[in-house]
Amino acid sequence: MRWKGRRQSANVEDRRGQSPRGRGRGMTMGCGGLVLVIVFALLTGQDPTQLLDVIGGVGGGGQAPSSPGPATSGSPGDQLGQFASVVLADTEDTWNQLFPQMGGRYTEPRLVLFSGAVQSACGFNSAAVGPFYCPGDRKLYIDLSFFNELDRRMGAKGDFAQAYVIAHEVGHHVQKLLGISDQVRQAQSRMSRTEANGLSVRMELQADCFAGVWGNHAHNQRNLLEPGDIEEGLTAAAAIGDDKLQRQSTGYTRPETWTHGSSEMRQRWLTKGLQTGDPSACDTFQADRL
Repeated sequence: MRWKGRRQSANVEDRRGQSPRGRGRGMTMGCGGLVLVIVFALLTGQDPTQLLDVIGGVGGGGQAPSSPGPATSGSPGDQLGQFASVVLADTEDTWNQLFPQMGGRYTEPRLVLFSGAVQSACGFNSAAVGPFYCPGDRKLYIDLSFFNELDRRMGAKGDFAQAYVIAHEVGHHVQKLLGISDQVRQAQSRMSRTEANGLSVRMELQADCFAGVWGNHAHNQRNLLEPGDIEEGLTAAAAIGDDKLQRQSTGYTRPETWTHGSSEMRQRWLTKGLQTGDPSACDTFQADRL
């Protein structure tokens, strides 16, 4: 990606170095535990966020975040932080342009960089949860060590693979602004676990497609992508497919427990966004084929 020297976002909040302090005998887990937690959840049909709440000691006398010091704003001092800031800025350019065409106004999210664990409006999370979007405060959260996990453990190398992760979480913010995520959560509350999982898959695939929409505009309007970047993104999408994680763990899959979609599905919807650049093409909820 041709990202160096480009505009960085003013919406970055750097909380790295603000380590949580223990209260009781809670347990924290490094980013290396992410795959194990996801695989266990997929195999058992449990909600990964509930498992991670237990691991983090939420509501159970476990870890609690330290009293936060002032988070730094503006440009991060390290290259990886600056990269994340540039990607966020470019997503802002894309969605600020597209939202008026969609009948609305884009409200930019904030990106919180943290290390180890973080407190958000969605509660306490260790780095094991991976990058996430919290609709309660409309912020994206990422421990940048996840990118090492993406490369070394999941085999998804390259800067566009990393950018795809950020753009996917921005996609969830777009869903929040459009009212999609609230509708999904309400519908899930009236469904069986299997049905709710199916709806979750559609929401995650739409976020993948929205990430592709950003990639299309970043390339065609700002020449951000280089040869090989799209392949890096598709490799990342495949690496975190539910079916691949299950096969790696047990040798078989349980589609009824999927919450994010198969590798093929994730690649298909990311590709659709990349090819069209059109958010209306990302309606996974009406699609006959995922």
